[in-house]
Amino acid sequence: MEMWKESQLKQLTYAKRIETAYPILEAFAKNIGFRFCGISVTSTERSTPFKALHINNYPQPLNLRYEEKIYGEVDPIMAHCNQSMLPIVWSREVFCKAPQLWDALQEQGLEHGWSQSFHHEESGLCSILSLARPHCPISSLELYEHFGYMFYITSHLSELFARTLPARPEHTRQPRLSAREIEVLKLCAGGKTAYECARILSLSERTINYHVHNVMEKLNVCNKISAVIAAAKAGII
Repeated sequence: MEMWKESQLKQLTYAKRIETAYPILEAFAKNIGFRFCGISVTSTERSTPFKALHINNYPQPLNLRYEEKIYGEVDPIMAHCNQSMLPIVWSREVFCKAPQLWDALQEQGLEHGWSQSFHHEESGLCSILSLARPHCPISSLELYEHFGYMFYITSHLSELFARTLPARPEHTRQPRLSAREIEVLKLCAGGKTAYECARILSLSERTINYHVHNVMEKLNVCNKISAVIAAAKAGII
């Protein structure tokens, strides 16, 4: 690892609050070739009052337009990051259902970007780190090179913010099921067999059974029917 990267990552590790970590992160982002850097900490799980955190150096007109147009409700990056911790590269195709947001990003110089999320299980937080620049598409090699750094930073920011929140009561915590697991579970709830689920989702029966097994473990039940009942009671399906 290059010395400056190691130095800045150590500074981030020692930061006690997101507000003090952000300037270090912004400098790190610029050093790896990104002009814009944004952090969002949201939650779709907490039942207690929660104010989302948004810190970025985006142009002010873009931030104002995002709020005025309520783009958060149609933002495909937010939707992806709430469901997955895999990185996502921005593209016209990704924003096909939110073309106005894509145009706004292009107009303000955020032409090439990518986002990485981290789901903090203990607190139910979803932290999203986004990097963007006005030139040079993001290559697969570049994404591979920086993914590890970004994942570590995003997980650290999640932990920093989680420390500022009151702990959630144990009984309010719900297991996190993936989008695919929920999809399979809904089909099971409708009486579909593993074979039928496989045909509908274009997967193998082995994959369907793998998802069902994971769901049973997460819900702490011993069979598929119990999993459906537990998921329904928890409001998951």
